[in-house]
Amino acid sequence: MARLELRGIHKAFGTNPVIRGIDLTVTQGEMICLIGASGSGKSTLLRCMNLLEPVDDGQILLDGVDISEPGRDPQPVRQRIGIVFQSYNLFPHMTALENALLAPRRVRGLSRADLQGPVTALFERFGLADRMGHYPDQLSGGQQQRVAIVRALAMQPEIMLFDEITSALDPELVGEVLDVLRSLRDDGMTMVLATHEMGFARELADKVCFLDQGRILEEGPPAQVLSAPREDRTRAFLRRVL
Repeated sequence: MARLELRGIHKAFGTNPVIRGIDLTVTQGEMICLIGASGSGKSTLLRCMNLLEPVDDGQILLDGVDISEPGRDPQPVRQRIGIVFQSYNLFPHMTALENALLAPRRVRGLSRADLQGPVTALFERFGLADRMGHYPDQLSGGQQQRVAIVRALAMQPEIMLFDEITSALDPELVGEVLDVLRSLRDDGMTMVLATHEMGFARELADKVCFLDQGRILEEGPPAQVLSAPREDRTRAFLRRVL
């Protein structure tokens, strides 16, 4: 079942076209990895998916409903489609727990008592139970990124978007964040990731999409796109990163 469908999406910043007619279907429980060089449009595409950026043309359908119509309130959509960025964006004056509780309390109107149990369970699940009372500057980069993921999951989203969430981490911290994504994959979470972690994409993605100059130039199963790409441009990119 298609959960999220992009039809002919275009997005430009001023006179600079960034997304040029992208079509993409994301089905329930699917993990899609977006790969491509910096500036290929991966991050902008993710930001369009949960309405952080309005599209210039095309449609974004969530469960068959066009969510990209001008004037639509984006907040209900963002409750259903969570996003985690490369920069953790944690509030430095709040503990890890307070960071995770803030959005569901303000947006969903839930009390701290309502949230304490399920949010604590998320911290425990991702190995952060002993870090809930710590401030961001007391946490490693990998721990901060895991807190950012917990914060997004506290909103109980149906779909998760991840934008290069390991690229700012030291190599030894990448694995602990990828383990979180593996766990979500095992749970059947529907996910779209922009990533440079080709080994991870090969292991767990259902589909890999290679973006080039704002277009999906090639898409298919990881074994096909990463091991036997059809396009010269895909082969050139993979030679540089593998």
